[in-house]
Amino acid sequence: QVQLVESGGGSVQAGGSLRLSCAASGYTYSAAYCMGWFRQAPGKEREEVATREYDATTSYAHSVKGRFTISKDVAKNTLYLQMNSLKPEDTAMYFCVRFRGDCNTDVPYWGQGTQVTVSS
Repeated sequence: QVQLVESGGGSVQAGGSLRLSCAASGYTYSAAYCMGWFRQAPGKEREEVATREYDATTSYAHSVKGRFTISKDVAKNTLYLQMNSLKPEDTAMYFCVRFRGDCNTDVPYWGQGTQVTVSS
């Protein structure tokens, strides 16, 4: 059974940094799956923030490009999201996800989420 457990959220002032972690288990981590991060703020639609394809190709939402970095440590079965220069509009619940296959497939696996709050 696929399990994704996020950590690293918290409260920070604008301009600060946080690093989110996602511990994955229940499947072969080095296999050809896309993984990523989504976020959802109160009253807003869920937004895809960043993805990392199995070949290490990454993709970012326009709103976070240049500030966020997605990475993966295969040995530790862990996905990361380094968030720098945080803005109040980055405040949301952040979810780690695993796609069914590559990044063009659907997303059946979600973590429980970790809250990020950025104050001005």
